[in-house]
Amino acid sequence: MTQQTTQSIETDTGAARITWHRAKRPRLLLAVSHGAGGGIEARDLQALARVLPAQGVTVALVEQPWRVAGKKVAPAPKTLDVGWRGVWPALAEPGLPVVSGGRSAGARVACRTAVELGAHAVLALSFPLHPPGRPEKSRAGELLGAGVPTLVVQGGNDPFGKPEEFPQGSYELVEVPYADHGFVVPKRAGIGQEEAVTVVTDGVVEWARSLG
Repeated sequence: MTQQTTQSIETDTGAARITWHRAKRPRLLLAVSHGAGGGIEARDLQALARVLPAQGVTVALVEQPWRVAGKKVAPAPKTLDVGWRGVWPALAEPGLPVVSGGRSAGARVACRTAVELGAHAVLALSFPLHPPGRPEKSRAGELLGAGVPTLVVQGGNDPFGKPEEFPQGSYELVEVPYADHGFVVPKRAGIGQEEAVTVVTDGVVEWARSLG
């Protein structure tokens, strides 16, 4: 069992919350936030919090102030960035290299702020490359501009951008076969739900090892 504690952090957009899943002998800290429509209960975030501490990676699950306040809809991207900046001093405090991460809207925040905050790397889970059905509204610039080692973990059937839609770049990409934006796979898929989540965690574990 990993040690789990919760910490409230005041930011310029309200109180955020960090749920810590600490490794016994940490070498990295992975900070991940949620998307615009859900919280840290997302299956991929919970799986990373279970698996990574045993691999020497402390996991900090970050809830943005709007979510802590009980609101249903996320604010504008700039406001999300302000919230992320506000929790960063607490994430940096342990003195470990910090991998900045998130799912969906949280992945965009991590990419936009990585260089500014001094992130060691970026983990982008279900990066929303474009709104569903609107490939012309690409957000590829955010991903390509992260400026640090970046891993994208993307569902093979994600309506916000399938793996083959992603532009060439210096990032790495792990595909979760058949999965949608929430890494849910249909019952008729060639892999089961647990197996799909394991593709996520295995991919992140292997990548984290390469970060030293």
